Amino acid sequence: MTVADLGEHALLARLLARLPRPSAQVLVGPGDDAAVLAPVRNERLVVTTDALVQGVHFSSAFSPADIGHKALAVNLSDLAAMAATPQWALLSLVLPGSWPVADVEALVDGLAALAVRHGVCVVGGNITRTTGPLVVDVTTGGTVASRKWLTRDGAVAGDEIWVSGTIGGAAAGLEMLRDTDAGSPLVPRLVRRSLGEGGSLGEGGDPGCAAKQRTPEPRVRLGVAMGRGRAARAAMDLSDGLADAVRQVAAASGCGARLDAGALPIEPGAAAWWQARGVDSITAAIVGGEEYELLFAVPKRGGGRLRNVTRQVADPVLTRIGVFTKDPRELIVDRGGREESLPQGYRHFTERSEVKTTL
Repeated sequence: MTVADLGEHALLARLLARLPRPSAQVLVGPGDDAAVLAPVRNERLVVTTDALVQGVHFSSAFSPADIGHKALAVNLSDLAAMAATPQWALLSLVLPGSWPVADVEALVDGLAALAVRHGVCVVGGNITRTTGPLVVDVTTGGTVASRKWLTRDGAVAGDEIWVSGTIGGAAAGLEMLRDTDAGSPLVPRLVRRSLGEGGSLGEGGDPGCAAKQRTPEPRVRLGVAMGRGRAARAAMDLSDGLADAVRQVAAASGCGARLDAGALPIEPGAAAWWQARGVDSITAAIVGGEEYELLFAVPKRGGGRLRNVTRQVADPVLTRIGVFTKDPRELIVDRGGREESLPQGYRHFTERSEVKTTL
């Protein structure tokens, strides 16, 4: 049965039954014209939104559940970068009428499973029909204590640059996923070489890298702990790559930056994948996006607060990869004494990057 066969109202009823039950903060939830939410005492509201478009952000290598998971995960990553605790979400689906109802239900199940893990209630949304590609649009709201939020513009010269987890896995994971859209002009030239048919991993593919691309894990607990513990002056997620995040934080803060290439925590499976194909793994890891790890500017003498955070949040590991500097023109990658300019990250519309990580 397709979406067109079932109709809007019957589809809504089926999807609402699959979502987490509203919390006490939700005074009026799904089913009315708008949601009514009770404010959280002494907390500030943080709101963000992201849209995923078929053929741009996901392909047939993604299951419906993967799409739902990722649509919420990218929003939660933005809240994590601001040190906000997620509370609620709005979900809008722009659906082709030919989509099977079972696939839409699986998409919502993927989103709902991640929502439950992070205490998020879906308080409303919208469904509309399209003759174009599937679009999943999610808006999320969270809360943060007054003045405990993190922004991009707080770094100062001398602050150390730290990142969570590993980098490069999601970009390599996209390469590894074999896709039926291999002939499409939407697929980047670099990626097209290793794509095939079917939605499975290509030769030498690493399941961990594929998972970082399809079902990223937002670092919510870490972001909240860094804000509450005042362990960082600035933060940003790596949705458009490490290079982009470093450039954005440096520009917003009026700083330069130097990265130590030897300290970069490159995902092992990604490094092997790039090297086997003659691609410089350091550059690929720096410019490859969709990691949804977090970058922090940490005061040079902030080790005590940082250790307190790592005791609270053992996973992911944090790695020091560089330092912010005084000269805003200085954006350097140090490869063991050989200095190079920091590459450009991925730019939407212009596609100027050494490695693009969206289909």
